[in-house]
Amino acid sequence: VQLQASGGGSVQAGGSLRLSCAASERTFGSYSIGWFRRVPGKEREFVGAISWRGDSSEYVDSVKGRFTMSRDNDKNTVYLQMNSLKPDDTAVYYCAAKYFRYSRKDSDYDYWGQGTLVTVSS
Repeated sequence: VQLQASGGGSVQAGGSLRLSCAASERTFGSYSIGWFRRVPGKEREFVGAISWRGDSSEYVDSVKGRFTMSRDNDKNTVYLQMNSLKPDDTAVYYCAAKYFRYSRKDSDYDYWGQGTLVTVSS
């Protein structure tokens, strides 16, 4: 599965962005998708994940209530809607695919996108 993350950019605090993760395969519907982020000098952090059916999701506490994941399996795409952005959300965001059940551990994911940079200014 090849993943292409897009939608990053620069916004002011309080603004919104929507990231997309597009997959190359029609079997995309069998994969759960996780979003992770990395700040230079820090470890990659779990942000959220959505099940292969799209009927369940979970998020890291720091983004709960602000970030929402959704998926459109007909378009082989998962979205990460990010609202009320904060400077601490500044990072490179990566999407990753894991067959069937999602996980919070990046090492459990089999396929990764190239990352998209989100910059939030105060």
